[in-house]
Amino acid sequence: MTEQQQLLQVVTKAADDKRAENITALNMEGISPVADYFVICHGNSDKQVQAIAREVKEKAEELGFDIRRMEGFDEARWVLIDIGDVVVHVFHREERVYYNLERLWGDAPHVDVLMS
Repeated sequence: MTEQQQLLQVVTKAADDKRAENITALNMEGISPVADYFVICHGNSDKQVQAIAREVKEKAEELGFDIRRMEGFDEARWVLIDIGDVVVHVFHREERVYYNLERLWGDAPHVDVLMS
């Protein structure tokens, strides 16, 4: 397992632990110069969105990954967590439907990450 795949598993499990909904991972290699993987999920309240983002950040840092940037935490509508090769998008439900990143990046293959 590559370092990126390990990070991908850690962040999706962290989101799942905080009951994030509809967790989706997209392989962005060759599609976006920004990151190799996007993880997209949502919460149903501001507090849940913040809890998911906080857990993702803490679990990634525990493994020694640097959080390059985290934006939108205070507003809790769309939190973007840049962890280098993996970018995590934690949405509030309405924003996820509105922005529909899965459709925007429809060419990206889905990655099966939650193996429980």
